[in-house]
Amino acid sequence: MASDKPQALQRFFTRYASHPSLCDLSEPWHKLSNRDQIEIHNTTLIELTDRASLFLEQELQRNDYAEDLLDLHQQLFLEMESLIAKQSTDDRHHFIVVIPVADRPQHLEACLDSLFTLCRRFGYGGFAEQKYQKIRVMIADDSKQPDNRNRHRKIAQQFSRDGLEALYFGQHEQLQLLEKLSDTQRQDLSNIIGSHPAAAFYHKGASITRNLSYLKLKQLIADDNHTLIWFIDSDQEFRINTQSHRDGVFAINYFHRLDRIYASTETLVLTGKVVGDPPVSPAVMATNFLQDVLGFVSDIARLQPQHACSFHQQTTPRDDGAAYHDMADLFGFHDQQKNFRYHCQLPGRHDQVACLTGFSRLLNHFFDGEHLTRQSFYTTPPTAMELTPARTLYTGNYLLSPQALDFFIPFSSLKLRMAGPQLGRLLRSELGSRFVSANLPLLHKRTQGQTGESEFRPGIHKGQTGIDISGEFERQFFGDVLLFSLQTLIESGYPQQQMKLEQIEQIVLDTEASLLQRYRQMQQQIMTRLEELRQSIEDRNGWWWHNPEAGDAIENFQDFMQNMAYNFATGSPGYVMIQSTTHRQQRRQQILQALRAYTEDRDNWRKALA
Repeated sequence: MASDKPQALQRFFTRYASHPSLCDLSEPWHKLSNRDQIEIHNTTLIELTDRASLFLEQELQRNDYAEDLLDLHQQLFLEMESLIAKQSTDDRHHFIVVIPVADRPQHLEACLDSLFTLCRRFGYGGFAEQKYQKIRVMIADDSKQPDNRNRHRKIAQQFSRDGLEALYFGQHEQLQLLEKLSDTQRQDLSNIIGSHPAAAFYHKGASITRNLSYLKLKQLIADDNHTLIWFIDSDQEFRINTQSHRDGVFAINYFHRLDRIYASTETLVLTGKVVGDPPVSPAVMATNFLQDVLGFVSDIARLQPQHACSFHQQTTPRDDGAAYHDMADLFGFHDQQKNFRYHCQLPGRHDQVACLTGFSRLLNHFFDGEHLTRQSFYTTPPTAMELTPARTLYTGNYLLSPQALDFFIPFSSLKLRMAGPQLGRLLRSELGSRFVSANLPLLHKRTQGQTGESEFRPGIHKGQTGIDISGEFERQFFGDVLLFSLQTLIESGYPQQQMKLEQIEQIVLDTEASLLQRYRQMQQQIMTRLEELRQSIEDRNGWWWHNPEAGDAIENFQDFMQNMAYNFATGSPGYVMIQSTTHRQQRRQQILQALRAYTEDRDNWRKALA
C-alpha cells in the first residue's frame, strides 16, 4: 500500500468496509489498498473522503456522537485539506461570515470562539500566513454603549491576531460608507437603510444593519462569485445539540457542505435552520409554555418530595419544526396539543424539591426567549446534502451569492419582527428553486450561562417592578400583519403586478382583523392557564407548602405568574397597544406605505449597488 495513504480513511474502511451501503466505495478503496506501487489521484481520495464523511454523519447520530467517531470525522476532513493543499489550485468558495451585533459582547465572543474552534477542527481552506485563507468575519456593530463598541472592536482584533480575520464595521465605518452616497441617494434608500442622525446612529435595528452590511460587502467583493456571504446572529454557535449533548458538539463541517451545495447547484440564497432555543418571541409562545408548566406541576405534585428526581429520563416528542409556536398552523405546521415534559438540568443526585426549585429559577428565562420544554434538537436527514424549496428565510442563518445582494431585507425602517419570513416569501416568488433550505442548523442560545439572561434584546425591559415585553409584543403583532398581508398580495401577483391602493388596504385591514381576533383568543387561553397554574401553586395541599426547602420555589413561581399577568392580562401594555384603534391606524398606514414603496425601493437599491 502506498506510504502516503490517508490514515483516517484507512481507519474508516477498516471499520466499515463490510457495511452494505458502502459497497460502491469499498470496491475502489480495496483496489487502491492492495496495490504495492500506485499513484493515488487526489481527486479520487477527496471524493472517497467526502462520501465517507456523509456516511459517518449518520453514524455519529446513531452512536450519540461518541468521541472516537467525532475524532475520526475530524481527521477525515483534515486529511482532505492536506490532499487539496497538494493540488495546484483550490477553487472552493471563500466565505465572509457577517455578524450583526448590538450591545452583546459576551454573545459575540462565544459566537466567534465557536467559529474559531470549527476552523481549527476542520481546517476548511487551509491555514497559511498566520490566518485561515478562505474564511473572514465582518462584525456589523449597532451598539449604543461606547464600552460595548470598544469591546466588540477588541474582540475582532483578538481573533484576527489568532488567525481568524475579522473586519470591524462599526458606527464610524458605517457613517463613512453613507458619506459616499449623495443626499438624493440616501433619501431614496431611507426605507432600506433608515435616516438616523449621526449623533444617534445606534439601535437602528438588525434589518437596517444587515442592509448597510450589504453595501459594504458590495464594495469588498463586487461580483466575485467565488465568495459566499453568510449572515448569522450573535447569539448562535457553530455546533449542533442533542438530548445528551445540550451544550453542543462540533459535528458539521459547515463550510465544506455549503461549498459543495453552491458548487453543484444553481442556488442563490440558502437558509439554514436553528436548534436550541426557539427563534421566535415569547409573545407567541406563552400558551403552550403554560401548558407545559402546568403539566410539570401536575406531575411533580404526585411525587414524594424526598424521593430522587425522576425528570432526567424525559423523552422529547417528535415535532414538525414549530412546536414552540402558538400559531404554528398559520405557518403550515400541525398544531401541537400534547404536553412536552421538562428535562431536569441539575447535575448529580438530588430530590424532587431540588428539581422543583431548579425549574422555578428558570421560569423567567421565558421572557428572554427560552422555552424550557420545547427546545429543538438536531436530527440528520437521509442525505446530508438534501435541499428543500424554501418559503421562510431565517435571518440568523442564511447565505447569499453576490448576485443575491439585490434582495435587501425589506420594510426594515418599520423595525417589525418577521423580517425573515417576509423576505422569504418575496424570494420564493422571484427565485423559485434557487431559494432553498438546508438542514445545517446553528445552536441558538438566547441567554448567557453566567447570568441566565440575554445581554440586549430590543423591546424587552427589566426593572424593579418586573419584566415588560410590550415593545417586542407590539413589533410581533404588526410584523405578523405585514407578513400575512404580503403573503396574500404575492398570491395575487405582487410585486410584479401593480395593485390598486384600495386592494392593498383591504387586504391589510382583513389580515389585521383576523390576527387581532387570533391574539385575543390566545390571550384568553393564556389567562385561563395562568389561573389554573395559580390555583395549583397556591393549593395548600401541595407538598411544597409543607417543605421548608421549597420556599424559594413558591416565590419564583409567584414572580413568574406576576410577570405573565403584567404582559398578557387585560390592560397589559402590549394588548393595549394592539387594541388601540389609533395605534393600529398609524401602524397600518406605515405598512401600506412600505408595501406601496417596495418596487421603487428595489429599483433604487439596485442603482445604488451598481
